[in-house]
Amino acid sequence: MPTSRSAPVPTDVHSFARPDQVRVRHVALDLDLDFGAQVARGTCTLDVERLDATAPLWLDTDGLELQRITRGDTDTPLAFELQPRTAELGQALRIDLPAGCERVTITYATAASGAAAMQWLSPAQTSGDQPFLFTQGQAILTRSWIPLQDSPAVRVTWDARIRAPKGLRPLMSAEERGGDEASGYTFAMRHPVPSYLIALACGKLEERAISARCAVWAEPEVVELAHRELMDMERMVAACEELFGPYRWGRYDVLVLPASFPFGGMENPCMTFATPTILAGDKSLVALIAHELAHSWSGNLVTNATWRDFWLNEGFTVYLEQRIMEHVYGRERAVMEIALSMQQLARELRTLPAADQVLHIDLAGRNPDDGMTTIPYDKGAAFLRRLEQVFTRARFDAFLRGYFDAHAFQSITTLQFRDWLRQELLSKSPELSAQVDVPKWIESPGLPDDAPSAESAAFAAVDTVRSAVAREKSAAALLAIPDLAWNTQEWIRFLGGLEVDASVMAAIDQRHGLTRSGNSEILCLWLELAIAASYEPAMPRLEQFLTTVGRRKFLKPLYEALLKTDAGTVRAKAIYQKARPRYHAVAVRTLDPMLGYQEPSENSTKR
Repeated sequence: MPTSRSAPVPTDVHSFARPDQVRVRHVALDLDLDFGAQVARGTCTLDVERLDATAPLWLDTDGLELQRITRGDTDTPLAFELQPRTAELGQALRIDLPAGCERVTITYATAASGAAAMQWLSPAQTSGDQPFLFTQGQAILTRSWIPLQDSPAVRVTWDARIRAPKGLRPLMSAEERGGDEASGYTFAMRHPVPSYLIALACGKLEERAISARCAVWAEPEVVELAHRELMDMERMVAACEELFGPYRWGRYDVLVLPASFPFGGMENPCMTFATPTILAGDKSLVALIAHELAHSWSGNLVTNATWRDFWLNEGFTVYLEQRIMEHVYGRERAVMEIALSMQQLARELRTLPAADQVLHIDLAGRNPDDGMTTIPYDKGAAFLRRLEQVFTRARFDAFLRGYFDAHAFQSITTLQFRDWLRQELLSKSPELSAQVDVPKWIESPGLPDDAPSAESAAFAAVDTVRSAVAREKSAAALLAIPDLAWNTQEWIRFLGGLEVDASVMAAIDQRHGLTRSGNSEILCLWLELAIAASYEPAMPRLEQFLTTVGRRKFLKPLYEALLKTDAGTVRAKAIYQKARPRYHAVAVRTLDPMLGYQEPSENSTKR
């Protein structure tokens, strides 16, 4: 059941809202998309619940141009004050509410200098000849295009009417879609969701059905490839329902965005936004779709109440993703995926400060993006695999089903989860509970000694070859294998941590053509090695990749590798100067400090 209307809301240090006094319950948008000015303008109407009859309504905003605020049921102007902007959180908006006022309408426009959540793409940045827009609200960017209480603890229902230029189709993360080009397209979400899951895209888009409830959307030039690659979506939904209970969102579609999208995917309800870098042609990277689908249970259905509880979203989702992959593609594929995630986790643990290795991370005074490392994802999933290992899969599955049912459409804290875990699992088997140090897993840095491992026979064979190549500093061990037919996961295993010189890379490249690889995961690792080895034949592809792909997962390690040498630093800054306008604000926030980038003038576009 949804959270009761009087349920307390935990303090969120990343929001100016005071939902314990006045809480937004419904958001209604009516917006026009101006691609020429790169601005959305219109109205946002908020239905509120007044828990303190004398308190004002406090909202989160960032850069919005407020024109008028009125009492929604009478059109009477309301007094308001926009507080000074802070670097991380934007601007607090206080609206005075007269007695009996429970609806507020805000007439506004997004910032002419650019809303951080919105990326407006020129035709040259898309696959076709039309412009494109998409939003990315997680973690605290929705406030840059909608005035609302931008906290995951505040869940709202919402509806929208969106008008766009002729030939462009708006889509939103909604269970209901209607309208037309003439009157505007309409959307509605009847389940309460956190603000970061309200998402909008608009472009020249086509749909291809996969099942009665699943479809793929993409630009015309991409849609057929996306449809072939994602044909297993319905199988994944059915698998997750079988494992963890009913899918409660109606439709499950995937929208494949242009390459500047900063994440692999975003789990917007009813419509995952996905990067085209998962379209490898052989379904080898569809674990990302399994991940975003799993969020329909862990994250969208049951949400972290604050951003320090982010592991409740991502740790659970990685665990569910791995179970989906096993169910659909078999145990060996799942084991490979787990082993690779643990390899990635071990790599990041060597660089993160101890405070950032904690699941229940303290993010006070920091941007919540700082907590989006592999820790909440892969350490969180390892914790859940440890619980499964100790209590058996059957018992842990029953626990998960109960957890999702009991907290459906609610946002919870780590403390609430620990209480539920103690009540529904640990207290029922004290002798087994002693085998899992829950406080150490959640509150301590590093990876506990009892973290479950994932052993893959295929990876053992790959490791033997990699060791031989590294030991002999020659590609002979690899090239001697006739008709090498490694899958994507095996290549990722081989390339991860490999240290060779340019001559060895040249021999590998001549036989296997990795510089020309169309698989983004393999290519990124290969280019990282090429930078370290000064393998010049790969440098044109490196520049092409960095200037066309905006996925932060790939950008960060490649720029980091370049910055390790003086020559690489010069190359990195030259590429970044060209590529930066194509990157989303999420990626720019990570990369600007790394590269020492500063806006050339005060009139530069806000990023």
